Amino acid sequence: MKGFAMLKIGQTGWITKDTPACGPMDAICKPLALAPCTSDVHTVWAGAIGDRHNMILGHEAVGEVVEVGSLVKDFKVGDKVLVSAITPDWGSLQAQEGYAMHSGGMLAGWKFSNFKDGVFAEFFHVNEADANLAHLPEGMDLGAATMISDMVPTGFHGVELADVQFGDNVAVIGIGPVGLMAVAAAGIRGAANIYAVGSRKNCADLAMEFGATNIINYREGDIVEQILDLNHGPVDRIVVAGGDNDTFDQAIRMLKPGGVIGNVNYLGDGDTIGLPRVEWGCGMGHKKIVGGLMPGRRLRSEKLARLVQTHRIHPEKLITHRFEGLENVEPALMLMKDKPRDLIKPLVVL
Repeated sequence: MKGFAMLKIGQTGWITKDTPACGPMDAICKPLALAPCTSDVHTVWAGAIGDRHNMILGHEAVGEVVEVGSLVKDFKVGDKVLVSAITPDWGSLQAQEGYAMHSGGMLAGWKFSNFKDGVFAEFFHVNEADANLAHLPEGMDLGAATMISDMVPTGFHGVELADVQFGDNVAVIGIGPVGLMAVAAAGIRGAANIYAVGSRKNCADLAMEFGATNIINYREGDIVEQILDLNHGPVDRIVVAGGDNDTFDQAIRMLKPGGVIGNVNYLGDGDTIGLPRVEWGCGMGHKKIVGGLMPGRRLRSEKLARLVQTHRIHPEKLITHRFEGLENVEPALMLMKDKPRDLIKPLVVL
């Protein structure tokens, strides 16, 4: 089979590999729709998880099952499926502790384009199919379905990590596709004021549609000053879905004592992050930072799909650029790398 791969840090290309083998609990799928991610960009061009050689990229897909293992109970050849970007080993000790996304080691539940070939290929392998796949609801838009792989659950996990409660005032830093889904999730969780930090008009407009109460444009002044002024003081919760290693300095400054920062931003470079000592209460301010890789699992995909089916969320609106054919994964990925102003998320339909 052919696939689009990371050849080494800073270099991509098409390669040919053997079709993956199917274990007794696994499935082999062919993609129906694919989406490149900023994580792919960090992986290739920043070398954020270390050098990878001839590793097929991609972790966001909707697929069709072409083979199942002998122990798979709930899926058969021909089924159309939602594919979680995170596919843990559910019998691991880490899963039993409640951190399945780290099964086998830190971030090891993230297998596609990290520890094994990803989905940008004619076929891809899914471990523990009964636990890591979900049936694609009939009639669901393929763009919305593909966003359930990663963008929706990651944005929602940021809100979970920040422990957003009814009536909380919340800042969402970064309103790319993950941040936009965090805005939507904060609204579902009952947030009062939602301050969405970003500068792109299309993202800002969609953030307001998804439930933001204010747009904070970092090009128009310090975001800490803007939010403290609008909120008349610190906020209760913050979701970090963008920015860089210095963003935590800003987040701590605008967070109240007892507040929580939920980080789902992929920090692709640097060795450390900076925290302001005094504003962190000299280390005793009860200002918590929780960073987490979103959980996978079939049940989560099914629940998020219900929110799409009942029109509580509209992830299809993240799609700004559409391509057809596997060969167009490459230009779609380059869009994510170059980030033109009109981009939110590209989709490739096969």
